[in-house]
Amino acid sequence: MKRSPSRRISTAALTALALPLTLTLTATACGSGSGSTGSKASDSGTYTVWDPYPQFAKGSAWTKLLDACGTKAGVKIKRTGFDTSDLAGKALLAAQQDNSPDVLIVDNPVVSTLAEAGVLTTTADNKLDTSAVDPNLLAAGQSAGKTYGTPIGANTLALYYNKTILKAAGVDITTVKDWPSLTAALAKVKSAGKKGITFSAIGTEEGSFQFLPWFWGAGAKLTAVDSPAAVSALSLWKDWLAKGYAPNSVLNNTQTTSWQEFATGSYAFSENGTWQLANAKKAGFDYGVLPIPGAAGGSAAAPTGGEFVTLPVQSSTARYATTQKLATCLTSTQNLYDTDTTLSYVAPTAEVQQKQSAATPDLVPWVAAVKAAKGRTSDDLGTKYPKISEQLWKAVQSALSGSKSPKDALSAAQSAVK
Repeated sequence: MKRSPSRRISTAALTALALPLTLTLTATACGSGSGSTGSKASDSGTYTVWDPYPQFAKGSAWTKLLDACGTKAGVKIKRTGFDTSDLAGKALLAAQQDNSPDVLIVDNPVVSTLAEAGVLTTTADNKLDTSAVDPNLLAAGQSAGKTYGTPIGANTLALYYNKTILKAAGVDITTVKDWPSLTAALAKVKSAGKKGITFSAIGTEEGSFQFLPWFWGAGAKLTAVDSPAAVSALSLWKDWLAKGYAPNSVLNNTQTTSWQEFATGSYAFSENGTWQLANAKKAGFDYGVLPIPGAAGGSAAAPTGGEFVTLPVQSSTARYATTQKLATCLTSTQNLYDTDTTLSYVAPTAEVQQKQSAATPDLVPWVAAVKAAKGRTSDDLGTKYPKISEQLWKAVQSALSGSKSPKDALSAAQSAVK
């Protein structure tokens, strides 16, 4: 793990970060940054940690955990919390200045960008044990066959449903297993005078994020966004709008405003995430959660949200042994359970998932959804993903607004990506 003190950050990395790569998925990614970047403490007994949780102030359970892990490793922790959208850029700049933090906790789509820029060490080099992590979640932190860090937790998308509306419409939720049965359920709901499904198709990363389960559920791949399978997925959404099963407001809906529509109690389904569980319990009606079905059945792969604990490259390799102890402490079984409970995440290991499911039965369908989930940068897309995503959400906007057919919109997207 040798490096030159002054390193040039790749153009690909800077370009990728200029695009809307990160996605604010949960309350844990909201709020203003705390602290200042400053320079790394010269004291070898002080280790720096950067994270995207600025809402957790000194004295919170999160900062107490960091301090406890520092004490266990025999060092002091200097922690700074940043907005999710700022953190990747700060990390690139720090690396350029040979001033990277010892531990960097970053949104999972950014990992491959930082890895390709030479900012991060591999788990083969830093000896971080990832053997217990679910392979599909670990894939979000892999690039060119190498692994860069370990997930601290994951969230994803599923379908919330209003049990009262479905019962009144004569829909048995157990029969909703694929796209035809879901569409049939929406038809019954509309006939009963209620609204069908709401989701976010806004022209940002949130729109791509919400479209991906249907895209992947059709069997499409991000390397060919104009495939027949991709067209079928976009046609599904287009047909739902045309038939009045979904509102035109989805074109401007964020995941928050989409949830607000569902929370009125007038919609049968809402595509949304783990982070809405607390709000669902406050909604005032009986609800359930269903993994998003694939076109022909089974659970569709939904994209994973959540962060990775990574170990940036340091000019002093003597720091790695202690840094590895810190990362291992943060991702130990008990600490993962406590942290993921706080963040409303599903843990990345089967052992902790089982513990979560036993303690909170509401998480059971979410554990199933996370097990079927997929990283947005998986399949070695790396820094290619932001450009693909941008063209994908533009295609969704074009098709749903009626300016282009689903086929033409996706053909234009593929041409732009090339």
